Amino acid sequence: MDPVGLQLGNKNLWSCLVRLLTKDPEWLNAKMKFFLPNMDLDSRNETLDPEQRVILQLNKLHVQGSATWQSFIHCVCMQLEVPLDLEVLLLSTFGSDDGFTSQLGAEEKSQPESQLHHGLKRPHQSCGSSPRRKQCRTQLELAKKYLQLLRTSAQQRYRSRIPGSGQPHAFHQVYVPPILRRATASLDTPEGAMMGDLKVEDGTDVSISDLFNTRVNKGPRVTVLLGKAGMGKTTLAHRLCQKWAEGHLDCFQALFLFEFRQLNLITRFLTLSQLLFDLYLSPESDHDAVFQYLEKNADQVLLIFDGLDEALQPRGPDSPGPVLTLFSRLCHGTLLPGCRVMATSRPGKLPACLPAEAAMVHMLGFDGPRVEEYVNHFFSAQPSREGALVELQTNGRLRSLCAVPALCQVACLCLHHLLPDHAPGQSVALLPTMTQLYVQMVRALSPPGRLPTTSLLDLGEVALRGLETGKVIFYAEDIAPPLIAFGATHSLLTSFCVRTGPGHQETGYAFTHLSLQEFLAALHLMASPKVNKDTLTQYVTLHSRWVQRTKARLGLSDHLPTFLAGLASCTCRPFLSHLAQGSEDCVGAKQAAVVQVLKKLATRKLTGPKVVQLCHCVDETQEPELASLTAQSLPYQLPFHNFQLTCTDLATLTNILEHREAPIHLDFDGCPLEPHCPEALVGCRQIENLSFKSRKCGDAFAEALSRSLPTMGRLQMLGLAGSKITARGISHLVKALPLCPQLEEVSFRDNQLSDQVVLNIVEVLPHLPRLRKLDLSSNSICVSTLLCLARVAVTCPTVKMLQAREADLIFLLSPPTETTAELQRSPDLQESDSQRKGAQSRSLTLRLQKCQLQVHDAEALIALLQEGPQLEEVDLSGNQLEDEGCRLMAEAASQLRIARKLDLSDNGLSVTGVHCVLRAVSACWTLAELHISLQHKTVVFMFAQGPEEQEGPQERAAFLDSLMLQMPSELPLSSRRMSFSGNALGDEGAARLAQLLPGLGALQSLNLSENGLSLDAVLGLARCFSTLQWLFHLDISFESQHILLRGDKTGRDIWATGSLPDFPAGAEFLGFRQRCIPRSLCLSECPLEPPSLTRLCATLKDCPGPLELQLSCVFLSDQSLETLLDCLPQLPQLSLLQLSQTGLSPKSPFLLANTLSLCPRVKKVDLRSLHHATLHFRSNEEQEGVCCGFTGCSLSQEHVESLCWLLSKCKDLSQVDLSANLLGDSGLRCLLECLPKVPISGSLDLSHNSVSQESALYLVETLPSCPRVREASVNLGSEQSFRIHFSREDQAGKTLRLSECSFRPEHVSRLATGLSQSLQLTELTLTQCCLGQKQLAILLSLMGRPAGLFNLRVQEPWADRAGVLSLLEVCAQASGSVTEISISETQQQLCVQLEFPRQEENPEAVALRLAHCDLGTHHSLLVGQLIETCARLQQLSLSQVNLCEDDDASSLLLQSLLLSLSELKTFRLTSSCVSTEGLAHLASGLGHCHHLEELDLSNNQFDEEGTKALMRALEGKWMLKRLDLSHLLLSSSTLALLTHGLSHMTCLQSLRLNRNSIGDVGCCHLSEALRAATSLEELDLSHNRIGDAGVQHLATVLPGLPELRKIDLSVNSISPAGGVQLAESLVLCRRLEELMLGCNALGDPTALGLAQELPQHLRVLHLPFSHLGPGGALSLAQALDGSPSLEEISLAENNLAGGVLRFCKELPLLRQIDLVSCKIDNQTAKLLTSSFTSCPALEVILLSWNLLGDEAAAELAQVLPQMGRLKRVDLEKNQITALGAWLLAEGLAQGSSIQVIRLWNNPIPCDVAQRLKSQEPRLDFAFFDNQPQAPWGT
Repeated sequence: MDPVGLQLGNKNLWSCLVRLLTKDPEWLNAKMKFFLPNMDLDSRNETLDPEQRVILQLNKLHVQGSATWQSFIHCVCMQLEVPLDLEVLLLSTFGSDDGFTSQLGAEEKSQPESQLHHGLKRPHQSCGSSPRRKQCRTQLELAKKYLQLLRTSAQQRYRSRIPGSGQPHAFHQVYVPPILRRATASLDTPEGAMMGDLKVEDGTDVSISDLFNTRVNKGPRVTVLLGKAGMGKTTLAHRLCQKWAEGHLDCFQALFLFEFRQLNLITRFLTLSQLLFDLYLSPESDHDAVFQYLEKNADQVLLIFDGLDEALQPRGPDSPGPVLTLFSRLCHGTLLPGCRVMATSRPGKLPACLPAEAAMVHMLGFDGPRVEEYVNHFFSAQPSREGALVELQTNGRLRSLCAVPALCQVACLCLHHLLPDHAPGQSVALLPTMTQLYVQMVRALSPPGRLPTTSLLDLGEVALRGLETGKVIFYAEDIAPPLIAFGATHSLLTSFCVRTGPGHQETGYAFTHLSLQEFLAALHLMASPKVNKDTLTQYVTLHSRWVQRTKARLGLSDHLPTFLAGLASCTCRPFLSHLAQGSEDCVGAKQAAVVQVLKKLATRKLTGPKVVQLCHCVDETQEPELASLTAQSLPYQLPFHNFQLTCTDLATLTNILEHREAPIHLDFDGCPLEPHCPEALVGCRQIENLSFKSRKCGDAFAEALSRSLPTMGRLQMLGLAGSKITARGISHLVKALPLCPQLEEVSFRDNQLSDQVVLNIVEVLPHLPRLRKLDLSSNSICVSTLLCLARVAVTCPTVKMLQAREADLIFLLSPPTETTAELQRSPDLQESDSQRKGAQSRSLTLRLQKCQLQVHDAEALIALLQEGPQLEEVDLSGNQLEDEGCRLMAEAASQLRIARKLDLSDNGLSVTGVHCVLRAVSACWTLAELHISLQHKTVVFMFAQGPEEQEGPQERAAFLDSLMLQMPSELPLSSRRMSFSGNALGDEGAARLAQLLPGLGALQSLNLSENGLSLDAVLGLARCFSTLQWLFHLDISFESQHILLRGDKTGRDIWATGSLPDFPAGAEFLGFRQRCIPRSLCLSECPLEPPSLTRLCATLKDCPGPLELQLSCVFLSDQSLETLLDCLPQLPQLSLLQLSQTGLSPKSPFLLANTLSLCPRVKKVDLRSLHHATLHFRSNEEQEGVCCGFTGCSLSQEHVESLCWLLSKCKDLSQVDLSANLLGDSGLRCLLECLPKVPISGSLDLSHNSVSQESALYLVETLPSCPRVREASVNLGSEQSFRIHFSREDQAGKTLRLSECSFRPEHVSRLATGLSQSLQLTELTLTQCCLGQKQLAILLSLMGRPAGLFNLRVQEPWADRAGVLSLLEVCAQASGSVTEISISETQQQLCVQLEFPRQEENPEAVALRLAHCDLGTHHSLLVGQLIETCARLQQLSLSQVNLCEDDDASSLLLQSLLLSLSELKTFRLTSSCVSTEGLAHLASGLGHCHHLEELDLSNNQFDEEGTKALMRALEGKWMLKRLDLSHLLLSSSTLALLTHGLSHMTCLQSLRLNRNSIGDVGCCHLSEALRAATSLEELDLSHNRIGDAGVQHLATVLPGLPELRKIDLSVNSISPAGGVQLAESLVLCRRLEELMLGCNALGDPTALGLAQELPQHLRVLHLPFSHLGPGGALSLAQALDGSPSLEEISLAENNLAGGVLRFCKELPLLRQIDLVSCKIDNQTAKLLTSSFTSCPALEVILLSWNLLGDEAAAELAQVLPQMGRLKRVDLEKNQITALGAWLLAEGLAQGSSIQVIRLWNNPIPCDVAQRLKSQEPRLDFAFFDNQPQAPWGT
């Protein structure tokens, strides 16, 4: 007997164990490999007796320690058929610490070394302890022996990969290499590598042998193998070792494999020899000699480092760990220079130690053929092989999962387990997700019919603990022996030897794959009772793939949220419940919690990586509702930038998008994609735009994409940029594009395409009927190819523009309008139709700029264009045509039928060439303008745009500013634009030219700048207004000699690069504008002395009007100003006089004020800061009324009387503005004393005059002496406003508003006295005037009046803290009778209405009422006061108050008060906090208010008991007219009480029940109760989830409500079925005025039903977001046309595309029309805009988020001056450019009452928007609505 058997003391038990294991030697060998991974099985032991071999193996297991021995015994009992009595003895004797006696020391002494460490592995020694060398051994012999030892060790390691060695059975026989792609870009060393920046070659697989390029012999040679989890990186590393051991990879003599998960455990610094010999394999002797040999032959050494992404950096990225330092030196060649280094890593942030030239290889998993190959190998020689292949081929979801090799293994194992017991197709149904793959794997590895629940959960706890601590290697002390045995038995754990130094080694354990560790952790979280919901949800997070790894924790939980989501599937509930041992409710709660977290994540704005991970999680749940929520929440533009995506990722995204209705745009920019990735998008009809930008995309990618494109039925835009597609890939796409007739835009930018490939692409243009744009930019084509493309543009009937400029090459097309039926016809028929329609109207724009065209190219181009259609524009600027080429083009201009422009700028034209060009175009009668400037290299020909413009001689414009010395004789004298700037005309030349101008006809502009004119000559030019009809603007800056005569201002004058409107509406608008625009003279930088002004006015006397005169100088003297003002009566045509940036004296305000009486035509005088003065003059037709403003003019008390005397002479003074002066209290007092003498009928503004409380109090005291004052407001805070408004006649009621006046206690009595004396004052508002409760009570008690009503509104900060009791106590002090009380704590507001005199009540009646009160003494006194003061109270309003703070004392007080209010008609309690007891008190009080007519309890959140008490209080309220219970949660029982009360309210006129969760059942009961409410006028049931059943019941009741005027059913769940029945019912409501049905899916059937007969009194119709189409909307418009009562209409967020919405008859009262987001384009807007003139009362037009362009803007601008009451136009988010905005500004300038036009988010440059905003402040380009105030004086 061996020593161990003797010392165990149980000979029979030991013998039984040996006999048992002798029967299954293979099983024992597998367990030896698992528990002793580093110990080789000695081949010489095979010669021993089987029983002796088992004893030897047991001894080796036993000496490893108790943990290993116990785990082994547990495996024996679990996996082998052991008799029960023997199993009990084994577990009791060997399976615990008590039964184990360590004999390791004795064995080491008794066993010889050859037996203890027999084989290749020797006790490791450090390099410094090498034994003495023997002289006979040479270095070469030692090295060869070590290399042979190294290879033999690897051979033995991979020889016996048998089942049970840590992998599932049959896995060892299967290896299929994954797809490998080499990247083309190197790493950025300083920053580390972001894998999104790496580009991967496509179409060229990298084999294992190709990983190492042996042709490179110098420098560090590093390869980084990148792959996501499960791609097989570790497997490939071991495969390389195995191949090398088998003799392959013969270019390497030595190969070393290290795993960073083990190297991370080393904390001390290592030398390379220590790494190789201490931690891998030690030589038998002479380490130094072996290491020297390796150094000499380093180019034949390969070191593989697995798991670089797991490398920890404990000292931060600048101070890496010891192993990472060693790795860095190997990579950079400072250690073992010339060696090969390969590292594997997940994509992400890699360490900065990698060299920039490292080769990057992407591991992309399996494609379809590889999956089939793997399945064939796995199921080789098995009957289920064909079945497995069929299952995979028929199930795309499982096939996409198998693209990940690790999941392919799991899927095969599951199919192997499932196929024998399931019918075809049923097996795959059990494997829909990755999570369920793992679930089935656990079932397959478990004993039949028995699931080891406890062991699984315990192992899951170990897995979770490892994830939390970043631990992937476990030791025996980390895992209990039974769990180790369980993991080994079920292939869940693998073992290996962990070495951390010489002589330091122990067995480590890890899960077979990191994803398995995550799955088991997820199982523990979901099924373990130790984990609650809150803890679980902390693990449901989304990780960005861009986050840099931290120094202390690995990214180990990438798949954990995905597994948790998968386990949240209902399919997994039985499995989890079994694991949780029956607690199904707990499991269900956890599953619901996970789904809830995912719902929250789905509604957030996420980055691309998180979107992908969320899609994986949602897909795993198999919850359609969650998938729909996620899909609908995805943004319209979904970008994916700079991170790797797999085919599985895209397949998952496609699965989610299947639940989306709206289209989506997918943008993949810089994302490494596998070549077969596009196949995952097959059939995804939600994709509208699809773009890829990556150098990775090549021919294989293009081929896969070509197969997917025809299946995307909604695809409109395809972009493929920055790729490496060749002619082969393009050929596939060219074949696929005609199968996508819906495409509107295709881009092949930056693809390095050859000339022939580009020509092949354009051949597809005739076959894409809807294509609008083809972008071929940045593809380096030659000139000859460009001319070929020009020929395509000429011959293809749909091309409207070819634009080529340097790298840009773009085709713009104008497809004919076609129906869906036409698109479904054959391509040949489509093409012929397109050609037929294109021939009717074809206009081509050709822009070939900076394309290196020469003279011979111009000849070819001319010949080509002569055969083509009409040309809109030809732009050949920036080429090399020179004089001859320009001459040829100019001569051919008349033959080329160019409609608009020919641009030959920057083509090397000389002075001689200019003469040639002018001669060439002299006979071209279509030429309208000619721009030539040698200085600016400009040569532009502008032609007449239509045939009607070509009749008769043409007027031409010449701009020859660089040729002033000699004007060519060829220049026609009928030029419309002339420039003589920069010459020396002088006074005589200018006078001569002025005489010639009338004979030249109408010009658009004449530039006389810089010609040395004197002041007399300049002023003399003003005569041109009388002699030149075309002259509208004369701009003169005397000192800078800028002189410009202009006709009507056009867009071309403002926008240097713009153009006139090229559509009819624009031309009509400009014609209308020219008839209305005034003439203007702008004279600046000129000395304005009295003689000059007298002469100027005399010259302008005969000028036709209207005339605007704008003057500017440094200072204008009083004498000059008097002269100018005295001349005003001589200029009856003057409409505006402006003195801008001109200094004026302090006397100027009085001179200007005197003008009001001297010149009756003056309607407005505005003087600001003594530097800007403006006088507006009225025409004969305008109404009277004068506005006068002197702001910032330093007026003080001494000026008041004189100014008031001058103003008193004005008969019709409307507005006076004296703000921002220096009046002070004394000046303002003086002004108020003079005020009765000044006949102001409008307003007086005295703001910012440094006044105090004295002025406010004096204003109160002055009001009785100012009978025409109707309103006054004073703010002494930061606003500093002081305004008084007047009426033309005496007015009884006056309003006073005092804000931030900071009254002191001594001011209260004075204020009360003033209020008592001002009998006409009926309303006072005190806002933040520092009046406390005490002062307010004193004010109320002191204020008395003979008779009448008085309203006091107080807003103070203390009002929100005082409480209802205190505020009512203040009201009780009033000297008059309180008739109304309104309290709002949040608004800090108290409103009281008083009636004078107070009517005293009988004391006995008061005592009787007090008898009902159950309050304390103080409160009883207060109730007594309130009963006395509030005896006449008719209205009590409480808003946003808290009645819970004082133990319901407030509610008790209100109860007592309500019991005593016999005249109360209105009670409001809104948005307040009341306890259940308080509600009971209120309900008791309300129950006695029998005369109540209005009850408002809206916006409260009462509990059910309190709500029921209030509903009971409705009993007997038969006089109630208005009831508002909005936002109250009405349960079925509460609703029953309400309906019972409603059934008796025969006088009810208004019922509001919005947001009450009524539903269909509640609506039915409510409808029945409303049958008695025959007086009902308003019914609001919005936001109540009412469906068709409820609304159909309601529809039967509505005809029985004859007085119904308003109904609101918005935001419910009404479909067309319910909508049609509702429409039929509403037709019978003859008095209906307001109908609101928005946010219901009503559809066109409902609209058609409503349109049949709309109520004739309808004022408001709201149908936003009602799923209406053009047909339904147009039918409504026709029905509403001419409606005499219609005031508002809203059809927002409906589809009006293609429908023409217009009104032919007048809508006299229409105030607002809302057509937001209705897909309205220019064509639709044209008729709509013309309809606006039929709406004279229109105030608001909402057209934002549509498709309106400049043409629509022109139409709108044309009607703006005709709409006198229009105030707001919203054009946000349209397609209006700068031209359209300018047209709108011009429309506003024609005289409009509009306050704002919103233009945010239109394609208008910021600088243009700012310029337009400065010219017209009512144009608003901001995101926020900054609506400007109406102009002062309007």
